Amino acid sequence: MIRLRRKKRPRIAVLNIPGVIEENNEELSPRRMVGALEELQEHPPKAVILRLNTPGGTVGASQEIYEGILRFRAETRVPVVASMGDIAASGGVYVAMAADKVVANPGTVTGSIGVIIQSRNLSRLFDKVGVSAEVVKSGRYKDTLSMYRGLTKSERAMLQGVIDDSHEQFVEVVAKGRKLSAKAVRGFADGRVMTGRQAKKFGLVDELGGFEVAVQAAKQLAGITEKPQFIEMAKLKRPWWERMGRRFLGRWGIKMSTSLPDNVPLYMMP
Repeated sequence: MIRLRRKKRPRIAVLNIPGVIEENNEELSPRRMVGALEELQEHPPKAVILRLNTPGGTVGASQEIYEGILRFRAETRVPVVASMGDIAASGGVYVAMAADKVVANPGTVTGSIGVIIQSRNLSRLFDKVGVSAEVVKSGRYKDTLSMYRGLTKSERAMLQGVIDDSHEQFVEVVAKGRKLSAKAVRGFADGRVMTGRQAKKFGLVDELGGFEVAVQAAKQLAGITEKPQFIEMAKLKRPWWERMGRRFLGRWGIKMSTSLPDNVPLYMMP
């Protein structure tokens, strides 16, 4: 008796990148994303699609995911396509620059290429209620961005240097990923947000369309001619009690979300 084996369909892995990119985001931590890519290296698919729905996040977390994608591409030679959904701004753009091709909807909110650091100055309020801070520090910059006082000129200059260097790293990544000159990137890397259609004119996006367009781009890059099998990576399955809790709280309009740390440079939408 002869048994015919069913031919396996070519696989395309979908790596979802939803929400704020930060270490404290359990669903979107760099370790989880990079771990998923390392898992794919053991049995590489024909292509990978990064599905981005993120306003951005912290500098370090965005860079770790970006570097993880570059390593995956170098070690497997598997093509990667970035698919921008509702929003893929700032840190989301940074991550997308590691892909071979970038696809966005015409109305996708993207851009916001910039860096911001902020804090709260509550000194006037504290003066009214009679609250002050006693500080013992090892250096003059150690309590920079304290909410008990404003910035000094030297502190502002120091922080501006941090922001400028982080922003220059962002510009270099976009220039490299999009094969543009640094000067051209600086022309739109001023923190502005833009639509996917505007981003295409700047060269930030290759093609306009949704997830299906990204699939076609991935198939073309990978040489796939038949219907692929999709596998979702790094999808977090929460325990039943947490899922029930979220459903219950959702009925009352209460959202469970992660919070970004204060005083940390962010690739974020303003």
